[in-house]
Amino acid sequence: MYDFAIVGGGIVGLSTGMALTKRYPGAKIVMIEKEKDWAHHQTGHNSGVIHSGIYYKPGSYKARFAREGNAAMVQFCEEHGIAYDVCGKVIVATEPEELPLMDNLYERGLQNELAVQKIGPEELKEIEPHVAGLGALRVPSCGIADYKGVSRTFARIIGEGGGDIRLGTKVENIAEEAQGVTIETNRGTLKARFLINCAGLHSDRVAKMAGMHTGMKIVPFRGEYYELAPEKRHLVKHLIYPVPNPDFPFLGVHFTRMINGEVHAGPNAVLAFKREGYTKSDINIKDLLEVLTYPGFWKMAMPNMKEGMKEMVRSFSKQAFLQSLQRLIPELTEKDIVPTHAGVRAQALMHNGNMVDDFAIFPGKSSLHVCNAPSPAATASIKIGEEIVNKLPDNIVSELKSLVVPAVTV
Repeated sequence: MYDFAIVGGGIVGLSTGMALTKRYPGAKIVMIEKEKDWAHHQTGHNSGVIHSGIYYKPGSYKARFAREGNAAMVQFCEEHGIAYDVCGKVIVATEPEELPLMDNLYERGLQNELAVQKIGPEELKEIEPHVAGLGALRVPSCGIADYKGVSRTFARIIGEGGGDIRLGTKVENIAEEAQGVTIETNRGTLKARFLINCAGLHSDRVAKMAGMHTGMKIVPFRGEYYELAPEKRHLVKHLIYPVPNPDFPFLGVHFTRMINGEVHAGPNAVLAFKREGYTKSDINIKDLLEVLTYPGFWKMAMPNMKEGMKEMVRSFSKQAFLQSLQRLIPELTEKDIVPTHAGVRAQALMHNGNMVDDFAIFPGKSSLHVCNAPSPAATASIKIGEEIVNKLPDNIVSELKSLVVPAVTV
């Protein structure tokens, strides 16, 4: 019998395993991941940004964990020799009507205790010579990191702590009782005293297997990217974002320096026809019907139909995508961008059509379920893992106290 079974080998599941390993070094932990490698889905397909937390409601998990997680992630990368770069970010207003929105975002940044600066068009030109803007916010704490490298390091720490690693293991059923959990997989049955669900794109389904009713459903949105041609990478010095449209729940297409030297432009946000649908041809009838028959999807989609159609046009038209990018860097031409990878965002949606706008953690009888952890979850992952350990029920904590190795004082 394991003390903990963690379902999901993305960066949040692995961070949770690492936090448990550090807090309770004698605990028996099993990591369960259906793919043959770690960080295969959301983590492995994201843009690699170390976020600041500027966009998020003050006091929310996202705001707090992004800010604290930013510092923790930089420190972790530094300690373990993982590639990262705190390159900073500018959020650019390109139209007069965006200036008051930029001011609102500036105030939110201050509320979230960030060292955000307002700069004018002249200073913007000094730091980003090719960007056109009426003004911008400079967020120096933003950066980029090798999140796959981070995830592999989390996994190594778990393994060195005695954790059992189960790649290629898919959860098929869960029986949860007050005394523990039985997990049926394609590679046999496992028993644990406590289950932690970090299954990302499938987190709502894993919760449902365990008899948990969260009131939300994961809806997958694909984000498609272009890449700047190598000879055009010099056009981007920092991370370059537009002022987000307050009527649309995504940040808009932007420019991201990657840790390997590439510069990616995007993403748009279109409904994926499969939970792991990274291309337009990826279709799963069950996944698609689940979304299209969910009332919450249509309640969300109808008010956003105009913006949603623009996103669809950008998905099929390189010229339309380019026009969005030219708002920030006017000199770009069609030959300067080439299609590259796409990612899928696991966005939780309520029955009433509201998008869940914060990380969501639900307690079960012998379980915890992380059922909404899209961006900035990678940035926040170390702090999310610590928070999950803090949320363990008292009876589990009291039984595990005997496993803690007392600190040696010198």
